[in-house]
Amino acid sequence: MPGHVVAIVLFAALLHAGWNAIVKAGSDTFLTTVLVAVAAAVLSALALPFVAAPAPASWPFLLASSLTQLAYYSLLAAAYRSGDMSHAYPLMRGSAPLLVALASGPLLGEHLSAQQMLAVACICAGIFGLYFAVAGKGAAARRSTAFALFNAGVIASYTLIDGIGVRQSGAPAAYTMWIFLLTGCGLLAWTLATRGAALFAYARREWRLGAVGGVGTLASYGLALWAMTQAPVAAIAALRETAILFAIGIAAVFLREKISLRRYAAIGMVACGAVLMRLA
Repeated sequence: MPGHVVAIVLFAALLHAGWNAIVKAGSDTFLTTVLVAVAAAVLSALALPFVAAPAPASWPFLLASSLTQLAYYSLLAAAYRSGDMSHAYPLMRGSAPLLVALASGPLLGEHLSAQQMLAVACICAGIFGLYFAVAGKGAAARRSTAFALFNAGVIASYTLIDGIGVRQSGAPAAYTMWIFLLTGCGLLAWTLATRGAALFAYARREWRLGAVGGVGTLASYGLALWAMTQAPVAAIAALRETAILFAIGIAAVFLREKISLRRYAAIGMVACGAVLMRLA
């Protein structure tokens, strides 16, 4: 995989961990998620007139991805409401590349090399190690685990959908922006119908968090989709999950979550997987 593609995917991973931390730090994780999604939708709407339109063949994938990402945002908020970021994030993001790797062969005709498969295995093993190191007890931890595992399947689904759709679009930037515009509008409509008054009050206090998170999520996923046009989808999906390294650092420093030696060992597995992917 070219070095500049690896660098861009790692930067996208940092952005992804950053906006997830914003959601986790918010006093209401769901409403913070809505603000982030709406901010990304507004930015996309402003930029779309200046970029080439996606090809018609990609529109079914755009619509499918937008519907899938509505589920993603809802499950993300639920997982963070029930548990720590260092518990839910590794499980959510770590399970997804394994599912993508298993499905990308029959669906996309992409077959990873032995070294790339080893890299995927290292990343997944490290992230599952992180999960077992931080898994707590009680109903809240079980709910967070369930939401995170279900969301891993959702992440794998939209990754595969977009891996196909962005290639057919011929316009990665516009494809990304349409996803965020459609998803943000859908999430906003649902929230206005169910929690409209609470959303307006929350937005007045926390709109800056939403704006920063919106930039982060739009840039993060846009860069990842561009990378999928340059390298195998499964390889990009696995490398992108090194966001866990950034997420653990953010959780420790800014969210004050404790990091054990077992968790550091698991982080080392993720780092080894990233190196193997870079050298493949």
